[in-house]
Amino acid sequence: MTIIVSHPHREKINWWIEQLQALLPSWTIRPIHDPGDVEAVTYAVAWKPKTGAFLPFPNLKAIVSLGAGIDHVLADRELPSGVPIIRTVGADLTQRMREYVALHVLRHHRDMPTITANQRERHWQQLVVPPATGRTVGIMGLGNLGGSAALTLAALGFETLGWSRTQREIEGVTTYAGDAGFDDFIGNCEILVCLLPLTEATTGILDAELFARLPRGASVINAGRGQHLVEADLAAALDEGQLSHATLDVFHVEPLPSEHPFWSHPRITVTPHIASLIDPATGSRIVAANIERFEQTGHVDDLADATRGY
Repeated sequence: MTIIVSHPHREKINWWIEQLQALLPSWTIRPIHDPGDVEAVTYAVAWKPKTGAFLPFPNLKAIVSLGAGIDHVLADRELPSGVPIIRTVGADLTQRMREYVALHVLRHHRDMPTITANQRERHWQQLVVPPATGRTVGIMGLGNLGGSAALTLAALGFETLGWSRTQREIEGVTTYAGDAGFDDFIGNCEILVCLLPLTEATTGILDAELFARLPRGASVINAGRGQHLVEADLAAALDEGQLSHATLDVFHVEPLPSEHPFWSHPRITVTPHIASLIDPATGSRIVAANIERFEQTGHVDDLADATRGY
């Protein structure tokens, strides 16, 4: 039985192989570029696989996404049909997202970008902001990561709103669902956090129309996918003052090109896709457990729905 590992960076393939082999000693773990007997390959562990990467393997039982999202797998237009996709979600990843969202919501809430700019200018200005109970934060996407982040913000005292495709109930969070609930949700978000899965319906959702519906001076945090954002619309909304600031962790092209204007935009904070970064030491335990469970039962809790896109 063989598991292959696919990753754009070969040194990271080696990291994953080393970690997984220690946890799954009865399996053979190999890189996708050197798979050995292709008919022995039954699982593929992958991040951003190349188009057609899985076609040589006729006995694949499942593809394991090295992340909570599966859009990077579904981007393969030659993906073998009917092969289940397993998401990688766990307590460590959820905790990291909670920390990231709390950090940057608090940064926006306490207007740290202005304070940082004032420091560079040696300008002493005591900014007065309301307590968290007087600030409304909205989260788009209430899955494992979004739901946990919403609970964290509510515990900090923020008036917390959540929006998702289908109705969710989260203690301390006012939730909205679908097109019918979107207007009531978006019009109240002083800080908006995007943690949506990337689907055809959510591509480009962070656009000029949405920004115009936010309260003037709102801020935006995108830790979902770069393709959620229409970059030109964000720049225009910031320059016009409709938005005060944005924190972006994900981009259309990664790494973000050095010449990209977002690097130097005074109202944009760039972080290098680290909000809920999966690492081999943490993620391999989740991946190994899911493969073993799927091999035994044919099911895991983190099984994705390819038709929905997440």
